[in-house]
Amino acid sequence: MKTYLDCLPCMMNQALRAGRIATNNDAKIKQVLDEVGAMIKDIPMYHTPVQSGALVYQKIRDITGVIDPYKDIKKNSIKEALSLYPTLIKLMKKSDNKLLTAIRIAITGNIIDFGMDKQYDLAKELDIVIKQDFAIFDFKAFVNKLSQAKSVLYIGDNAGESVFDKILIEALGKPVTYVVRGIPIINDVTMEDAIDSGIGKIAEIISSGSPAPGTILELCNDDFVHLFNNADMVISKGQGNYEGLSNVNRTVFFLLKAKCEIIANDLEVNENDIILKGINK
Repeated sequence: MKTYLDCLPCMMNQALRAGRIATNNDAKIKQVLDEVGAMIKDIPMYHTPVQSGALVYQKIRDITGVIDPYKDIKKNSIKEALSLYPTLIKLMKKSDNKLLTAIRIAITGNIIDFGMDKQYDLAKELDIVIKQDFAIFDFKAFVNKLSQAKSVLYIGDNAGESVFDKILIEALGKPVTYVVRGIPIINDVTMEDAIDSGIGKIAEIISSGSPAPGTILELCNDDFVHLFNNADMVISKGQGNYEGLSNVNRTVFFLLKAKCEIIANDLEVNENDIILKGINK
């Protein structure tokens, strides 16, 4: 996915928001905005938004000296998600189609996004998504691919969302390798976050090495790229991973909620629609 003009002011808003979380020093926040603004004029529009996002958040780290400004926020989002976990398990167990319900639950967690300037209510979101129609619904292809797969590569998105991912990982019924970011960026899931969520009890956890708020293959480590290219099945969660992987030349199943107009337009759906999209299937 390319960068659109409307992505540029969003980058500035993210820089301001993250800068304020990292420091209360107005001079440093102003420096963040100045340097990100200067950088934006040179951003190639054919780059994915998450490639530019990697540069924005590196600038914030360099100026503020804070490596993981969202650390406490991530821990709180994991705690909140874990409080809902018994409810999630009950929902899946009483469902007539446990796999589909688990997919819906996993997509619900995608609302936990601190890169977006939006408030969310997890319990309310769960009530909506569990009944909501899919705008893109490649479920038959998903089931067919899963039936043929010996194992699954599952690319995580945000920290709190990883708790919801656990439900789907267990429903897949196959060995799963769960992929996290290479470094802390926004509220994206890292190795520490995935362990806190309990993912390590049901899946192998690896780092993609990506320094971006999404998966960009040329920025990932060789081990992950090899796994990605050779995995029986790849599940990709969230908008950032969709931005980075939507044009790859292999089968990938994207699970996400279209939380912004740009993503919705690229997918040719409406904002707030839920998506199960397979490419090259």
